[in-house]
Amino acid sequence: MGIVEAAHNITVMGSGEQVIVLAHGFGTDQSVWKHLVPHLVADYRVVMYDNMGAGTTNPEYFDFDRYSTLEGYAYDLLAIIEELQIESCIYVGHSVSAMIGAIASISRPDLFSKIVMISGSPRYLNDVDYYGGFEQEDLDELFNAMRSNYKAWCSGFAPLAVGGDMESVAVQEFSRTLFNMRPDIALSVAQIIFQSDMRHVLRLVTVPCHIIQSMKDLAVPVVISEYLHQHLGGDSIVEVMQSDGHLPQLSSPDNVIPVVLRHIRHNIAQ
Repeated sequence: MGIVEAAHNITVMGSGEQVIVLAHGFGTDQSVWKHLVPHLVADYRVVMYDNMGAGTTNPEYFDFDRYSTLEGYAYDLLAIIEELQIESCIYVGHSVSAMIGAIASISRPDLFSKIVMISGSPRYLNDVDYYGGFEQEDLDELFNAMRSNYKAWCSGFAPLAVGGDMESVAVQEFSRTLFNMRPDIALSVAQIIFQSDMRHVLRLVTVPCHIIQSMKDLAVPVVISEYLHQHLGGDSIVEVMQSDGHLPQLSSPDNVIPVVLRHIRHNIAQ
């Protein structure tokens, strides 16, 4: 096993010719795909990995300078694809990994046959003529809460993000993976994500993009899906699901997994 494989806990399953790469978002790890993977392994070679900083990775490998922008994660993705000698993949990115895949595809569009974006956003802060969902004061409060008592913040944030009460399995699962992150790393990653602005690069993304979004999502207003559709440089299609929360593949798998599978299997009609 190579250094990249070991560092990112890369898992490869299935035996199909077409490769699917599954990339998780903030506060989770590759276990967030547990409801989707069983539907893929018969027909695809499925690659999963953990973003650096996830609780399942070695915190000593987390380079605060490298991961001070989303480009650091995009370089990791390209390194993983290169290490596994993948010539082309269907990339499924959840939350921040939707943008990470988009960034990676700008320099190497040949490696991505399509990008499936789940709950992705190019910017979380509101701006002139742009609704990202957060004001700077909201984010400052969030960061201060993370600093003061990370465990308490996890307990409060998880049900808000997932969309459910603390008793739900999905909330408990997200709480677990969130709490597994080292607090200083979690804060740094959250700041980089929530303060990021990728709007200027969207027009450079020419790979076909399938944009999937929950109707209700604390982190990503539903209007973001249409913003992405209007500003991406290549073909794109939008599907807004009647699901609640930022992690619909975990919280509403019976409704969401069939939608994701359809976008994986079918290309955008010309």
